[in-house]
Amino acid sequence: MRLHRLEMTAFGPFGSTQSVDFDELAGAGLFLLHGPTGAGKTSVLDAVCYALYGKVPGARESGHSGGQGSALRSDHADPAVSTKVTLELTVAGRRLEVTRQPARLRPKKRGTGTTPEKAQSLLREYDPAAGAWKSTGSRSHQEIGEEITQLLGMSREQFCQVVLLPQGDFARFLRADAEARGKLLGRLFATERFGEVEKRLAERRRATEAQVKDADTDLLNRAHRMRQAAGEAMELPGLAPGDPGLAEAVLTAAAVARSTAREQLAVTRCALDAAETARARAERDTVEARELARLQKRFGDAEERAARLEEASAAHHEAQRVMERSRKAEAVAPTLDLRRSAEAEHRRAAAAEQRARGLLPARLAGDGAAGLAAAARRAAEELGGLESARRAETRLRALAAERDRLDRQERADEEALQEAEEWLAGWEETRTALQDRLEAAQAAATRAEQLAARQEPARRRLDAARERDRLAAGTATAGQDAAAARLSAAAAHEHWNTLREQRLDGIAAELAAALRDGEPCAVCGSPDHPAPAGKDVGHVDRATEEAARAGHRRLQEAADDAQRRHARLREALAAAVAEAGEDPADELARELAELTERHRREHLDAGDLHPAREELRRAEQEHARRTAARQEAAVRAAARVGHRERLDQERVTLERELAEARGTAASVTARALQLERAVTLLDEAADAARAAEDAARRLKDADARLSDAAYRAGFDTPQAAADALLDAADHRALQHRLDAWQHEHAAVRAVLEEEDTAAAAQLPPADAGAAEAALAAAARRAREAASAHDAAERRCADLDRLSEEAARAARALAPLRGRHDKVARMAGLAAGTSADNERRMRLESYVLAARLEQVAAAATARLLRMSSGRYTLVHSDDRSGRGRSGLGLHVVDAWTGRERDTATLSGGETFFASLALALGLADVVTDEAGGVRLDTLFIDEGFGSLDDQTLDEVLDVLDSLRERDRRVGIVSHVADLKRRVHAQLEVVKGRQGSVLRQRGASG
Repeated sequence: MRLHRLEMTAFGPFGSTQSVDFDELAGAGLFLLHGPTGAGKTSVLDAVCYALYGKVPGARESGHSGGQGSALRSDHADPAVSTKVTLELTVAGRRLEVTRQPARLRPKKRGTGTTPEKAQSLLREYDPAAGAWKSTGSRSHQEIGEEITQLLGMSREQFCQVVLLPQGDFARFLRADAEARGKLLGRLFATERFGEVEKRLAERRRATEAQVKDADTDLLNRAHRMRQAAGEAMELPGLAPGDPGLAEAVLTAAAVARSTAREQLAVTRCALDAAETARARAERDTVEARELARLQKRFGDAEERAARLEEASAAHHEAQRVMERSRKAEAVAPTLDLRRSAEAEHRRAAAAEQRARGLLPARLAGDGAAGLAAAARRAAEELGGLESARRAETRLRALAAERDRLDRQERADEEALQEAEEWLAGWEETRTALQDRLEAAQAAATRAEQLAARQEPARRRLDAARERDRLAAGTATAGQDAAAARLSAAAAHEHWNTLREQRLDGIAAELAAALRDGEPCAVCGSPDHPAPAGKDVGHVDRATEEAARAGHRRLQEAADDAQRRHARLREALAAAVAEAGEDPADELARELAELTERHRREHLDAGDLHPAREELRRAEQEHARRTAARQEAAVRAAARVGHRERLDQERVTLERELAEARGTAASVTARALQLERAVTLLDEAADAARAAEDAARRLKDADARLSDAAYRAGFDTPQAAADALLDAADHRALQHRLDAWQHEHAAVRAVLEEEDTAAAAQLPPADAGAAEAALAAAARRAREAASAHDAAERRCADLDRLSEEAARAARALAPLRGRHDKVARMAGLAAGTSADNERRMRLESYVLAARLEQVAAAATARLLRMSSGRYTLVHSDDRSGRGRSGLGLHVVDAWTGRERDTATLSGGETFFASLALALGLADVVTDEAGGVRLDTLFIDEGFGSLDDQTLDEVLDVLDSLRERDRRVGIVSHVADLKRRVHAQLEVVKGRQGSVLRQRGASG
C-alpha cells in the first residue's frame, strides 16, 4: 500500500481545505509530521484511517461519537461547507481514490433552521489506458469498506497497529501481562477462531458428560422401576450417575430378581388350580338350590293369585255390562256431537248479533239484515266522494310545514350572516397579530439554535481554562522535581563511575585476597602463589560497586519518571492553552452562564412556534368558512322570496275546497273517519244477523236427528244414550281392566298345571343362602389365588421387559462413555487443564505464543541496531504467577548476560524497544495478511525520551526501512528532528483553524 495524496475539508481542526502530497513529501523515504501540541498532527492520521475504513482509529473513536459527522466536523468551518476527506493510494497494483463525506446537519437553502445531509462515499479507480478516473459503481459505505479491507488484507484494528504505529500502545504491550498481550495479539492475528475451538470442545465435553449422566440416570431409573416391580427381592447398587461399574451392578441385580420372580410364579400356579376346582363345585350346588327355591316360590305365588281372582269376579261381571251399554251408545255419539256443535254455534251467533246491534244508532237497531246492508252501501258511497278532499287536506298540512321551515331558515340565515359579518370585521387585525406572533417565535428558534451551537465550544473553553490553571501550578512543581531528580541521578552516576574506576585499579589486590595456599589461581590455574599483590587500602570491592550502581539506577529511573511527568504536564498545559487561550476562567464562566441564560429564554420563546402556526392555520380556515357561509346565506334568502309567494297562493285555493268537503266535522279526515266507522259497524251488524238466522235453523234440524238415533239404539231418551256413552279414557281404562283379569286367570291356571312346579312344592323348602355363602367364600379364595398368580406373571413380565431395556441402555452407554472420555481429554488439552498439557497453555495462547515468537525474532533484528547490540527480545513459555504460560516477553541484556523483565527498561530504552516491537509486528502481520506490501508507515510520538546517540541509531533503523522502498512518517514535536529530517509536513494552528505547510526533501 502506497499513499499518494490526501485532501481534507472541514475535518477535525482544519477549517478550510488542506492537502498533502505524499509522493513529494516522502521522496527521500523519511519525512516528519510536526507541529505544536493540539495543532492536529494526529488528525492527519485520523483522516487516512477514516478515508479507508469510514471510522477513526479505535483509541479515538469514542471521542468521535462513533464517526458521526457532528464530531468529525471542524468547529472552524463555514456552515455551508461540507466535511469531506479524499485519499489517493495504490494497493494490490490498483490506483484508487476514496472520498468520504460524513452525515451532518446543514443550513436550509430556503428559510431558517437546519436539515439533515446523508453520508456519502465514492470509490474511483485510475485507468492507465484511458488516462482518466472511472467509478467502480458502488456508493455503499459497507461495500466500499469491504473492498478496501479485502485489498489491504487487514481490518481497521490491524491497520491502526501496523501502519499507524501507536507507540503508547506498544509500550504498554511491552510491560503488559500475558492476558493483555493476548487481547492485542488476538485482535491483530484474528485468533478468535481458536478460542471458538476451545469453547466448542468445552461445550462438546459438557454435552457428552450430560449425555453420560443422563444415560446413567436413565439406567438407575430403570433399576428403581425393577425394584418396584420385584419388591424386596432386588437390592439396588450403591452407585451414583457417572460412577464406573454402574451398568454391570444393575444388570446383575436384575438377573437375581428375575430368578426369584419365576420361583414365586410356580407356587402361585398350584394354589390357583386348587381354588378353581373348589369354586366350580360350589357353583353347581348353588345352581341346584336356587332352582328348587324358584319352583317352590312360583307355586306359592300362583295359589295366592288364584284367590285374589275369585274375590274380584263380581266386579268383573259389572264391568262387562257397562262395556256392552257403551258399545250401543257409540251409534248415537255422532248425532250427539252434531247437536252439541249446532247449539254452541247458535249461542255464539246470537251473542254476536246482540253486540253488533248495540253499536248502531237507535233508528237502525230494529232493521233486518237486508236493511242494514243497504245503509252500509249508502255510507260507503259518501266515503268514496271524500278521497280528493283528503289529499287536499294532506297537501295543506305540507304547505304549512314548508312555510314554517322557510321561516326558520330565514331566521337562522339572518343570525349566521350577522355573526359572520361581526367576525370578518376583525379579521385583518387578528391575522396581523397571529403573523407577528409566528414571526417572533421563528426568530427566537433561529437565535436559540445559534446559541446552542455556541454553548458547547464555550463549555469546552471553560473546562480547558480550568484545566490550564490547574496544570500551570503542577507543571512548575514538576519541573523543579525533575531538575532535582536529574541532579541527584548525575551525582549518583559520577559516584558510581568513581567507584568503578577504583575497583578496576585495585582488581589485582581483590584477586590476591582470594588466593589460598595449595588452591589453584582463578586466573592462571597454578597452585603456587610466589608474589601476590599487596592489599590496597583504597580498594573498592564488587558489592560496594554494585550498591552504587543500583543506587544510580534507582535515581535515574526516578529522574526519568519525573522528566516524563513534567513532559506530560507540559503537553497537557499546551493543549489546554491552545483550547482556552489566555482569557481568565471566571470571565469564560460568566460568558457561558450568560450564553446559557440567553439560550434558555430564546428556547422558551421558540416553544410558541408550533402553537402560533397552528392557531394561524385554524384562523385562516375559520375565515374561509365564514366567508363561504355569508355567501351561501345571501343566495338562500333570494331563493326563498319566490317560493313563499307560490306557497301562499296554493294554500288559499285548498282552504276553500276543504271548507265545502268537511261539513260540520272538524276536518275532512275526521269526517272520513266517521263514515268509515259507520260502514264497518253496518256491515258487521248485517253479517251477524244473517249468521244468527242460519244457526237457529241448523239447531232445529240437529234435535230431530238425535231423537230418531236414540230410539233406534234402544234408549228411551237421548239423555239416556248420552249417559251410557264412555269417553275415550274411561273406555280404555275399562277395557284394560277386563283384559288384565282374563290374562291373569289364564296365567295362574297354567302355573298350577305345571308338573315340575307341582312336584317341587311337595319337597322340603330349599336353603339357597347357605349355598350362596359357600360359593362366595370359594370365589373369594379363587380371586385371591388368581390375583397372586397375575401379580407374579406381571412381575416376571415387567422384570423381563425392564431387564431387556436396561441391557439395551447399558449397551448404548458404552460408546457414549468412550466418546465423552475422548472429548474430555481433547477439551482439557485445548483449555490447558489436562495433565498432558504441562505448561497449562490454552490452544489460542499456543497459537499466539507462536506469533509472539515470530514478532520477537523480527523485532530483535532492529532492536540490536537501536541498542548498539545490547538488547535482544525473547519469547518465554514460563508460567506467570498462578496463570497459564505461553505469552511471556523478556529482554536479554548483552552487557550482563542476564534475562530480565521488559518492565525494567528505562524510558528511552522502552521507546526504542517498543518501536522495534511495533516494526516487527508490522512485518509479521503483513506476512500473515498474505504478503500485502506496506509502502507507507507512520510512527506516532515517543522520540522526546531519546538521547542524541540513541536517536541517531533509531533514525538509522527507520532509514533502513527504505531498502524495500518504504516511506516512513514520523509524528513528533521534538525540535531536534527538524534538523535531522528534511522532508517535513508542518501543522500550524490558529484561531481560524489549523493549516498544513509542506516541504520536500530538497526544500
